[in-house]
This record gives sequence, structure tokens and C-alpha cells, in this order.
Amino acid sequence: PRYLRLPVRGRIDADGRELAPLVAEDVDAAAKVFAEEGVESVAVCLFNSFLDGSHERAAGARLAKSWAGQWISLSSEVMPTMGEYERSSTAVVNAYIAPKVTSYLGALDQQLRQLGLPRSLLLLQSNGGAVSVDQVASRPVMLVLSGPAAGVGALKGCAAPGEAPNLISMEIGGTSCDVMVMAKGQVPVADELVIDGYHLTTPSVEIHTVGAGGGAIAWVDDAGLLHVGPQGAGARPGPAAYGLGGENPTVTDAQLVLGRLRPGPLAGGVTLDGKLARQAIETKLARPLGLSVEDAASGVIRLLEQNLLHAVERLSIERGHNPATFTLVAAGGAGPMHGAEVARALGCKRALLPRAAGAFCAMGMLQSDVRQDYMHVFLADLDTVDRTGLDAGFAELEARAREALDREGFANGSAALSREIDLRYDGQQWPVRVALGAAFDAAAARQQFEAEHQRLFGHIQPGGKLGITALRVVGRGLLDWTPPKMPSPQASAPKPREQRKVWIDPAHGWHDVPVYDGADLRPGCKLDGPLLIQERTTTAFVGPRDRLEVDPRDDFLVHVGAIA
Repeated sequence: PRYLRLPVRGRIDADGRELAPLVAEDVDAAAKVFAEEGVESVAVCLFNSFLDGSHERAAGARLAKSWAGQWISLSSEVMPTMGEYERSSTAVVNAYIAPKVTSYLGALDQQLRQLGLPRSLLLLQSNGGAVSVDQVASRPVMLVLSGPAAGVGALKGCAAPGEAPNLISMEIGGTSCDVMVMAKGQVPVADELVIDGYHLTTPSVEIHTVGAGGGAIAWVDDAGLLHVGPQGAGARPGPAAYGLGGENPTVTDAQLVLGRLRPGPLAGGVTLDGKLARQAIETKLARPLGLSVEDAASGVIRLLEQNLLHAVERLSIERGHNPATFTLVAAGGAGPMHGAEVARALGCKRALLPRAAGAFCAMGMLQSDVRQDYMHVFLADLDTVDRTGLDAGFAELEARAREALDREGFANGSAALSREIDLRYDGQQWPVRVALGAAFDAAAARQQFEAEHQRLFGHIQPGGKLGITALRVVGRGLLDWTPPKMPSPQASAPKPREQRKVWIDPAHGWHDVPVYDGADLRPGCKLDGPLLIQERTTTAFVGPRDRLEVDPRDDFLVHVGAIA
């Protein structure tokens, strides 16, 4: 509340010089109010502290003595970036989540160590890299997108050693779809994201999320239009087919009605009831729309896939990428049901359906390197920058990165550092991040900036004045990853476990479709659709114009439209 946002006197100017000292008595007065109000956690956000954090550090030290609480977040340590609002908002969110998150993770780590875990627990950060509990304790805000960010490691696992692939991941679970783009082996990292209306400035992989999952509720509005999501049925009561009291039809119910999912026992003791699914779609969708149950269920799937298409276009076409040059990776428990069709609409020639799609991000965590991001504001002209100051700034950041990686157990060959700078045209508000080589080259940096600016915005200013706004160092602790042993190649043609009537689409209607057990399909196997594959964590649907191949990594590769 506003009455607990208390000012203190003192001032750092725009060049990082102290104009007026911090008034310690103001900190004591604020501490007294916090104690009286039962404040649990405090964020310290002082003017221009991104240039010099000495006032914030002094305020934090004074608070630690005059206030009984233990949770103090300094904006200059959480994320020392320009922009008072974004920096303050980030520090406030950090202060909000620290008491619960840090306490829980610390207790979990301690228990695991007592049980024999030799090293500290690793957690995924929003930047797609791992970090130990100790390292993230003061900045838990770095974990806000930790789940979907694990997709970075998972996408690396989809590539051959040394390959720099073009991949688009579409990870669909029960309630949402997370989209990520890997172009030439790199997933873009940005600093700006919004969580529930709060602006955060933290290094985060670029992810676009929409409310489109297996549990997305289908409904008809007052104008008679069909919608799918963003509301979800959750785990309980879940889809109508679960029989746990849910009455609203979901995407899962539609798949069941169309024969793409099998009625019967599901994981977690849940049973899919086809009659309940059909009843929900008939009463809530088919009758109000004047359609057959099959047409209503098919409409749910088609509308969901249209939503998925737009979500993927947001991070591909709108970012200057041509999806036709990418492979669509359809992951998550529900992803392989929609991958081939969304790939077709995008113009992708291939859709990769991971065998362990339901554990895609969990697998990605195992393939994620430890990562530490460091930055500080550095304002200079690109062409006339003082190289001594530039090198000194990078050296300071690299020393911090090496120290952090040393504490994590990485040294020399197992650690890697890379440099980046933020560049922008004179007068431009938002910078573009550019990677640097081992030696600073202003011309190469300009060329890379212009290529990225052209891709993002469709234009450049030839010869325009470029300013540096920040220096960055990314430190990586390189983890050894040994891929699992691949099964032997397919020796003979696999036999389907059953034939099932499946609604293909309005043009093809119902067909007897072979249903294969994923365990029977090995590398080298090739099958023509339509077909279904039942795996431990997912079910995959391959359309009538597509050809399935089990690739050398033992995943399901769909060649979209390969059958004339």
C-alpha cells in the first residue's frame, strides 16, 4: 500500500556522483513504521542506484540493524538497470516472493544434502540456465519463468551435436501453450516481461504463452460464436470425461469424442469416460450451435489449432522468421495431437513429436548448463567509445561471473564467458542486444545490430549514430550430458495394436485408423498416415497426407504433406 512506500533523503546524480549523502535517520524512521505495521519484506529502490548502489547498500545495512525482519531486496543488486519504474517493480516482486520461495528452497536443499545429495540443488532460471539455491537466494525473481524456460535445454537435445538448428517449440499442457523459437541454435533472451501486470527487468528467454491446452474449456457466447479457452478446467474437476464433476466440455473431451483418445484408465487414477465427454459437447456446444456432436467436437479442435497457429506466428513471422525454414517441435502432453496440423498451416515441412513429449521441459532441465547473467549501465558512442573504460567494465563483470561459477564448482575448461552490449540509435528508447567476439570490433557490432534491427523492425538507418547503453557478460558452467543409448533399428514392419474409428476432418470423416504402441516403433521405421501412436506421456496423431519416420534420436518426425 502507498503509505508503506517511504522516502529517504540523499541523491546520486545522473553521472553516478553523490550530490547529497543518505540520511540514516530517515532509514531508521522507515524501519520503525515497518516494525509497527508487521512488514515482512522490504525493497530498497533509490534514485540512480543503477549507476552507484552505495546508498542502497548503506540503507540495507542500516535496516538490518534497526529492523527485525531479514528479507531486504536492493534494486541495484537484483537488477541494476536504467528505468526507475521497471527496476523498482522488479525489486518489489523479488521482495514479495523471497520469504516463501527462498525459505522453501533452502529447506528442500538442506534436506536433500542430509539425504546424501553431494552438491546443491540446481534450479532453472528464466534465462534458460541453471543455478544453485545459494546463488539464487537473493534474487528469486530470476525463477519466475523457470518452467517453460527449460524448453531451451530440451530444444538443444533435439539437435545433432554441433548443429545450429532452426526450431519452433509449441509445448502444450493442460491449460496453456508455451511457444519458443530457436534460430540458428540460439533462443533470444530479453530483459522485459510482464507477470500479472507487473513489469520485470530480468534476463528471460523469449516465450509467448496462450491459454490453449488439453483442459481448455470450449463455450458458446451470447452471439452464438464458439470459443476455446482461455479458461481451463484444471485437474479437478477437469474435463467432463474425468467424471469428477466437471460439466464443461474441453479439448480433451473433443479428442475423446473424435476417437483420437482412448476411453479408459489414465495416469493418476483418472478414467476417461466417452459418454460423459459426448454428453458435455452435445448439451453445451452441439445443440446451441445446431451441429452434430462430431462437427462440434471437430470445430473445437480446428479453433484450438487456429489459436495455436497465431501463437506461433507471434514469435516467428512477427519477429522476421520464415516458419517454412523451421521444424515445428510439438511437445507437452497434448502437443503431438496438434503438431502436424499446425505445422501444415505454418508452411513447415517437418514436425518433430518428441517421444517423451509429456516430460519435455523435465528433460530440458537435465540438458541445461549453469548460467549467470551480469550487466551494468555503460553510456557511450559506439564509434568513439573509450576502450580502456569498456575493457575495465567487461573485466569487472567477468570477474563476478568467474567467482560465481567457481563457487558452483566450475573452473577453466568447464566454464565459458561471453560478452554482449546493448545498442540503440540516437534517440531510440529500446536497445537491441548484440553478441561480441573475443575482441571488440565496432564495425562488426554495427553490422550485427543492423541485421537484427532489420529482422525485428524491417528497417535501419544507414550510417546512423549508435550508442552503447549497457555491458553484459554471460557466464556458463558447462555440464556433461550423455544422451541415452538409442534402441536398435527397426527390424521388421510394426503391427498396430488395434484399429479404431477416428474422425479425421470434415473432408475425410470417420476412418478405421491403425493405433501403434510407441514401444514398437524404432529408428528407421516409416509409416504413412493417418495413424495414432500411444506413448507413455502423450498420444500422437498423424494425418492422412503425412509420413511418419522414427529419427536417429528415437523421436517421431512427421514429413508434412509428403503423401500426394
